[in-house]
Amino acid sequence: MAGEQERLAELRALLHRYDYQYHVLDAPLVTDAEYDALLRELLSIEAENPAWVTPDSPSQRVGGAALPGFGKIVHQRPMLSLGNVFSSAELYEFDSRVRAVAGDDVSYVCELKIDGLAASLVYRDGVFARGATRGDGATGEDITANLRTVRAIPLRLNKRVSIEVRGESYLPKAAFASLNRARAERGEPLFANPRNVAAGSLRQLDPRLVRERRLAFFAYALATPEEFAATQAEALTRLAEFGLAVEPNWRVCRTVEDIEAYVRFAEREREHYPYDIDGVVVKVNEFALQERMGFTAKTPRFAVAWKFAAQQAEARILDIELSVGRTGAVTPTAVIEPVTVAGSTVSRATLHNEDMIREKDVRIGDLVIVQKAGDVIPEIVRVVADARTGAEQPYTMPTDCPKCGSRLSRAEGESAWRCVNPDCPAKRVEALIHFASRGAMDIEGLGEMWVEALHEAGFVRDPADFYSLTREQLLTLGRMGEKLAANLLAGIADSRRQPLERLLFALGIRLVGARAAQTLAAHFKTMDRLMEANVDELTAVPDIGPKMAESVVEYFRSAAHRELVDRLRGHGLRMTAERTVDQAASLPLAGKTFVLTGALERVTREEAQAAVTRRGGKVAGSVSAKTHYLVAGSDAGSKLEKARALLRDRPDIPLAILDEDQFLALLGAQAEPGSTNVRG
Repeated sequence: MAGEQERLAELRALLHRYDYQYHVLDAPLVTDAEYDALLRELLSIEAENPAWVTPDSPSQRVGGAALPGFGKIVHQRPMLSLGNVFSSAELYEFDSRVRAVAGDDVSYVCELKIDGLAASLVYRDGVFARGATRGDGATGEDITANLRTVRAIPLRLNKRVSIEVRGESYLPKAAFASLNRARAERGEPLFANPRNVAAGSLRQLDPRLVRERRLAFFAYALATPEEFAATQAEALTRLAEFGLAVEPNWRVCRTVEDIEAYVRFAEREREHYPYDIDGVVVKVNEFALQERMGFTAKTPRFAVAWKFAAQQAEARILDIELSVGRTGAVTPTAVIEPVTVAGSTVSRATLHNEDMIREKDVRIGDLVIVQKAGDVIPEIVRVVADARTGAEQPYTMPTDCPKCGSRLSRAEGESAWRCVNPDCPAKRVEALIHFASRGAMDIEGLGEMWVEALHEAGFVRDPADFYSLTREQLLTLGRMGEKLAANLLAGIADSRRQPLERLLFALGIRLVGARAAQTLAAHFKTMDRLMEANVDELTAVPDIGPKMAESVVEYFRSAAHRELVDRLRGHGLRMTAERTVDQAASLPLAGKTFVLTGALERVTREEAQAAVTRRGGKVAGSVSAKTHYLVAGSDAGSKLEKARALLRDRPDIPLAILDEDQFLALLGAQAEPGSTNVRG
């Protein structure tokens, strides 16, 4: 028995080493046949001794049974999108904003922007524990089982650290070509591009299918990098030391000219990389400066993505159609002859608004240049005027809504025509779809098809009607069975537990996105308080500008909207954030700022942060003179040194350094009402 356990440990060590050499260092030590033989031996031993299976065993990559669905994971820090720049002028503007804060002593790290799907990986004591998609930035989908099958993701790191890693999962070009060859041989339709395959694969409910797709992964950031490094360059080095694959072509640049040279290099070599890239990411190198620059509601101010010029193609415009969004905006879309652009087939392209149609003189029948804006959204670049025959038809925007026939309105200073009819069926349906969507109330199973069917049947006119639906009503819909109806009603009931910020976003208040909704909920704490806020109170909130403030006030000025909120309240939806300001102020750790560093043995990082927050405290990412407690676990790094230096230089500051036992004792002494332990 002891001999088998020793052999099992030996096999795991060998397979981890061979995975690292092959997928991280691109330097295989054994053939595929030799690797497979070792894996079969390991699987055989574990099959006879299932109690010996560990989470970091290579057997956990094989992929188990299909999953029933994806749970939710809250990111340690939000995973935000990047703002884009497309020209040297925009890059100089970004650099000027950085230097206005930092002066002339600035460095940047440039990294290739891998065209895949962003994901986060959580390691506890060096062992892969869970993984998630970006989701709405704050909360992602739990795709741990799928990520375990990606052999480029180590199940055990080279160091025993507890970290959250951000990176990009992607499909290498060779794997994409092989996958399409196999589909062609089976007579199946081909995939359009590697990015779509990567994104679609990780959201498959069957991990075995994900394993067959041969995805890869590059790490590019840590959620809390300050624990291990002072700069992004150092963080990338640490990630590689931990045993994670890091895209090797990153470079430190000191001037805009250096950045432009790197961009030219990347674009020139673009076709030669074994993976697709769609641009270059430029980040301020020093984390202290990143923290000083901060964030907007949606993006960090210390980083941008230089997007490569989109690939283009010629196509003929067959027609122009109109769609009506949830805010009433009427958007023209060109129906074009199908054409391949940037690896996928395009048959529709946005024309944005009436002004763009006039500026570009777009006519039905025109030959036009089509591109994917940011390689994602098809749009019309320009008309090929020399190809006109005289048969082309100029287009005039209608004066009436294409869905309800009401007169359209265009506000001064805006480019969009809007349907102002509150009963426009198209607006109602789009608003209902938004309310139920994943980023809003996340009503499981309530997709666009069912929303449209419920509206057409007259069962749902506004979001509050979702919560009055009955089993009998649902069963009258075509293709709706008993089980589906029960699941849908359960999903609607579960959505009542969504927090206030989700409800605010779901209401579809114009200009209020998911991040702004979080900010508003955190500041005002209750729906009633927000509904009574004026423009001055709103603009005093960080990241809330005058236009958004006016939009919020205008929304809640409507009697219909206030009635909708009252009906949702009556159905039990949450109208209060977790705590009011007064309640938070009365908690035992109110006003205290904690910083956590190093590995904690008795609680996870997430549990420690939650325990502080429940008691009214705040957890920050870096040490400053405003820090009250630094909690130093094992292997504490630069934060501990900074705290000690601060105490030497500033003995007057209220900073205390705690070990884990002292921290847990403090939490026990400052337990919130009704709670007796850290996890309670």
